[in-house]
Amino acid sequence: MSATPSVSIIIPVYNEEAGIGAVCDAIKAAGLHMRYEVIIINDGSNDTTAQIVKAYPFKTINLPVNMGYGAALKAGIRSAAGGTIITLDGDGQHDPGLIEAFIQKIDTCDMVAGVRPPGGKLAGKVFGKRCVRLVGEFLVEQKLTDFNCGFRAFKREIIAKMLHIMPNGFSFSTTSLLAFLKEGYAVEFFPVANQSRAGRPSSVNIWRDGIKTLILIVRLIMLFNPLKIFFPASLFFSIFGLAYGVWSFVYDGRFANSAVVVVIFGMFLFFFGLIADQISMLNKK
Repeated sequence: MSATPSVSIIIPVYNEEAGIGAVCDAIKAAGLHMRYEVIIINDGSNDTTAQIVKAYPFKTINLPVNMGYGAALKAGIRSAAGGTIITLDGDGQHDPGLIEAFIQKIDTCDMVAGVRPPGGKLAGKVFGKRCVRLVGEFLVEQKLTDFNCGFRAFKREIIAKMLHIMPNGFSFSTTSLLAFLKEGYAVEFFPVANQSRAGRPSSVNIWRDGIKTLILIVRLIMLFNPLKIFFPASLFFSIFGLAYGVWSFVYDGRFANSAVVVVIFGMFLFFFGLIADQISMLNKK
């Protein structure tokens, strides 16, 4: 590898002893570590993951505790030397053979996002992801095929400026994609194979993951475009309260107090939306 690599390949892993070896073997066999910087982020694994990756000629960062998928990626991006960042999962779902194709694509855009074929997902996961996708499409006003695939390519100078708004958890992929789209950066979608996950299965808990999905939806709205929600809600309550007030005046000869409360509530929603929008702009800066 050259002293100043143009590309940094970041692979976050947590208890991936069953799959990370095959991923590292594929990278080493292709000689990618000779041309680019390869960084393995061991996110506090308590199995033999650390021992496995230690045997490869890659840069390894061992986090003391499990900090989350997003936190591991942040650590890798901050320590990366390349102008282009490639991220992929360490469980064998992504084919390292596509890395070169991602590198070629990133020359003409700011982000390359992997798109997996549909199918093969648990029902609970599908419902949650569909909800997040609909909210994302509403916020960015365009169709999104696969918003949370971990196989990505970024321009480092761009993603580095956004790290302060990126979450430490599983929603890093979703948030980064929406951030690039909302800020007007060029994003290209690239089809990737959806290979079977090695090792432990991906578990979905309807309560735990349902709450996480709900929090993610609220966070995305408040972060990227709160007025998209506050303004329609304000308009609805204001019109409803006004209509109810006029109806009560016509039939009862007085503007109902409850109608006044609803109209005022609609006005408050609008002003809260303006404040939230200003806070959102400050956070992104």
